[in-house]
Amino acid sequence: MTQAIRLMIADDHAIMREGLKQIFLLDDGIDVVGEAADGGQVLERLREGGIDLLLLDISMPGISGEDLINRITLQYPALRILVLSMYNEPQIARRVLYCGALGYITKDKNPEALLSAIRQVARGARYIDHELAQEIIFSQYQSGDRPPHENLTMRERQIMIMLAHGESINAIADALVISNKTVSTYKSRLMKKMKFTTNADIVKYAISHHLVQ
Repeated sequence: MTQAIRLMIADDHAIMREGLKQIFLLDDGIDVVGEAADGGQVLERLREGGIDLLLLDISMPGISGEDLINRITLQYPALRILVLSMYNEPQIARRVLYCGALGYITKDKNPEALLSAIRQVARGARYIDHELAQEIIFSQYQSGDRPPHENLTMRERQIMIMLAHGESINAIADALVISNKTVSTYKSRLMKKMKFTTNADIVKYAISHHLVQ
């Protein structure tokens, strides 16, 4: 008898984690052995061992996204990582796959697609939705047409959008469970990359590119 895939769910939304666990209860080939609500909990649980595959949301409080994937792949090179994300943008998928995730699937896909992705990644194979894969390929030929914000890291972009919503450094630090100094560092980086000089520049850009309502 084939051993069940020992899976860990990492998502900061409790309802999302519970919904996923209900889906996996119906599949004898998957055994949920852990869960985490932020990057720190992910690293803490991984130290205990016994996990074959990490189902990872890349927008969690604390360390997350590319930074978290880089740290995990460095410490646990044999661990399979499947990113489950709300973002369907090819540049984000390309970056996390480059960092070491084996698969990328968006949260709007049906349970059957998710189960298929889990099995494929657990075998050590890569997985990405066909349409998103096509977008990644074609975007490489249109890199000159990409808007500047697509060159930001996920965390830089997340903080830019929060700043565009008018949130303060302190509020962003509290929401993401990182220090004020770290938020300020990310802000300085994104301001330099985007050639912004004031917060008003951030707001104007975000509105003109439909990043905020």
